Amino acid sequence: MTATIPRPAVNAQPSGSEPPSRGHIVRRRLWMALSYAILVPGALLFVAPFAWLVSASFQHIGDIFSWPPQWIPQDPTLDGYKGFFGIGKVGEQAQGSEGAWRWFVNSAFVATSITVLQLFFNALAAYTFAKRRFPGRDIIFLLFLGTMMVPPQVTLIPNYLVLKHVPFFGGNDALGHGGHGWLDSYWGLILPGAVSAFGIFLLRQYMMSIPDELLDAARVDGAGEFRVFWKVVIPLCGPALAATAIFTFTYAWEDFLWPLIVVSSSDKYTAPLGLALFVVKNRTSWNLLMAGSVVATLPMIVTFLVFQRRFIQGISMTGLKG
Repeated sequence: MTATIPRPAVNAQPSGSEPPSRGHIVRRRLWMALSYAILVPGALLFVAPFAWLVSASFQHIGDIFSWPPQWIPQDPTLDGYKGFFGIGKVGEQAQGSEGAWRWFVNSAFVATSITVLQLFFNALAAYTFAKRRFPGRDIIFLLFLGTMMVPPQVTLIPNYLVLKHVPFFGGNDALGHGGHGWLDSYWGLILPGAVSAFGIFLLRQYMMSIPDELLDAARVDGAGEFRVFWKVVIPLCGPALAATAIFTFTYAWEDFLWPLIVVSSSDKYTAPLGLALFVVKNRTSWNLLMAGSVVATLPMIVTFLVFQRRFIQGISMTGLKG
């Protein structure tokens, strides 16, 4: 005699769960509709100025301030971009700067160098604070965090003096006198931003979530400490590294005050500094200014779009383990 085992129904609800009521579904739809009603106008409000900036960069100077505004240029032209980069004459308008290309090359070089240096040194320091044990580790880490409370304007003069008296650079002797040191050089633009307390904090919080057993297994297999860091920890920190890279590159690209203080040669101007001086020189050439602003904004947008998924993942997972 065989026993018949009843089979559960295919559409049976799991034990302990109930189908959502009609009122719950209605409330959820109303909440989503309210959310979209708030978010869509807000998104349009934030996107509209940049959309108008892009549209104005392709318009003739006489059409930029027409009313109502032309969101889609009726007679698109590249005169603004040609004039900004100094390619030929644009009617009777002010001629653009032939060094504009150099500004963006300088910004790309400086921002990329700072980003690469910060990723390496910040990751090393974060690994030390997260996975190494030594006396005073937590106190030193708190001191690093304390530096984030100091406004950067407070350290401008000390940093300037340190760069001016770097020995054996810029005509200085062994005591750092006689020349300008690292002022008006790429060294002065890059090295002060090679390490960031915020980057160390962000990567350290992410590395805290990596199991210590993985590191111990690598050490048992004979891997040295740097090999553990490079082969085990770094591959697991991709999202946090991407988030740090976006923050660092954006900040370095947009930095205006430090290049204004350090740089005096026009061939070392960065994009924000060159654009600011260009505005002073051509304050009425609006099509040229719009074109330059669009070109200066594109690298940050492209960087975020390329690393968007990693950026969001790194921000959402950072700090899961304290």
